[in-house]
Amino acid sequence: MSSLDALAERRAGLHGPELDALNEVVTEWQILADLSFSDLLLFARDDEADALVVVAQIRPYTAPTIYQEDLVGNVLSPSERPAVTRSFAEGRIIRDGDPDWSTGVPVREEAIPVTFDGRTIAVVSREANLSMVRAPSQLELTYLQAADELSQMLADGEFPFPGHISEHELVPRVGDGLMRLDAAGTVIYASPNAMSAYRRLGVTGAVMGRNLADLDLDHEALLEALAVGEPLESEVESRNNVAIRRLLPLTREHQVLGGLLLVREVTELRKHERLLLYKDATIREIHHRVKNNLQTVASLLRLQSRRLSSPEIREALSESVRRISSIALVHETLSQDSGQRVVFDKVAHRLIDMVTTGLTDPDRPVRMRLEGTAGELPAEVATPLALVLSELLQNAVEHGFADGGGEVVVQLDRRSSGLHLSVRDDGVGGPEDWDVVADANLGLQIAMTLVESELGGTLEVERVGPEGGTRAIALLPVPVAAPGFG
Repeated sequence: MSSLDALAERRAGLHGPELDALNEVVTEWQILADLSFSDLLLFARDDEADALVVVAQIRPYTAPTIYQEDLVGNVLSPSERPAVTRSFAEGRIIRDGDPDWSTGVPVREEAIPVTFDGRTIAVVSREANLSMVRAPSQLELTYLQAADELSQMLADGEFPFPGHISEHELVPRVGDGLMRLDAAGTVIYASPNAMSAYRRLGVTGAVMGRNLADLDLDHEALLEALAVGEPLESEVESRNNVAIRRLLPLTREHQVLGGLLLVREVTELRKHERLLLYKDATIREIHHRVKNNLQTVASLLRLQSRRLSSPEIREALSESVRRISSIALVHETLSQDSGQRVVFDKVAHRLIDMVTTGLTDPDRPVRMRLEGTAGELPAEVATPLALVLSELLQNAVEHGFADGGGEVVVQLDRRSSGLHLSVRDDGVGGPEDWDVVADANLGLQIAMTLVESELGGTLEVERVGPEGGTRAIALLPVPVAAPGFG
């Protein structure tokens, strides 16, 4: 639960659709802050305590902030914010005539009600630093006029636009480029950045005074959305340049007065994205080819083993095939997933299936299961770890169940200290005086070498109780995955 939800629910008793309405406001109100050159505070009312609570706050990108400290969670009395209190009571925009000097600078406050289902559930306080005021330019006048219209739309419940929330990282902002349109789609004002973006798209001549139909490459959709008062986001490309446009209709009592067209030139970003996609595709193709080459080597070894009469040599070649196949599994996973990280659980399941199919005997069936999760691992960790797991599984099957069947349990546990891998069987177990280091077979030696030298961890093998069984425990210093990974 977000801090807004928690505060609004606990202090103001708001919940469900009311909280959704407030979250929609907070998602979209950056544009209002930027157009207003103002800090915005969202107030909820605690009727039981007769107090006002700040549940959200945002600062403008277009002007210095008034508040250096975060005010979310502050509780104020109604007398400390008379305009906010009146807006709650009267359900309309309240503009204070005299500036407030409580912050050390003159602040003009405007309280805007947020309505839901016919009642005011919150109030947005729009606060501008008057000490920064000077003779306004045409750009600033356009911004402020648009801010006043958006404020009225917010008070009337027409902004944010229902069902249209823009949260993607490339959404255009006010400073990227802004055009003010009339109801017919004619450009009344265009900021320098907006004109530059259209110049790079190939538009020549004047921009202001022209209709979108004369200068935009995808004007039909924009004009249609403006006519019906619907917001629209779209992307246009021309002359190898790319721009994102966001149309925000300005309405009053559901009548379209005009619109704001935010424009962001994203040519370089799109070029970088294409390069990354090409690089990712190239890396995956390399992993695919490595996997194919490893499978070819494994197939050649299988063919060679069939031509040999010595059981020992054939078994050695079979073990080599399994080791090569374990490495190929990691490259196959990397060829299917983007990035250089592997969801190791997929690899573990495939290894279990491979060992079960290749080594178990119907006369002595061995069941295998996987518990826990390792999450995503870097490729340089996943490859040696796959070999370690393959060797431990093969060792459990071959030496633990020579005379009968049983069960092998693989446990993966991602902890803050690293990754714990455990392979436990309920087979015959090793002898009482078994020295793992001295008596280790080739498979265990390979596993121990990989764990210690490649992964920087430790591997211990021990008997499990007096009734037999063996457990191998590998402790690996793999860091906890970053958020979104594993």
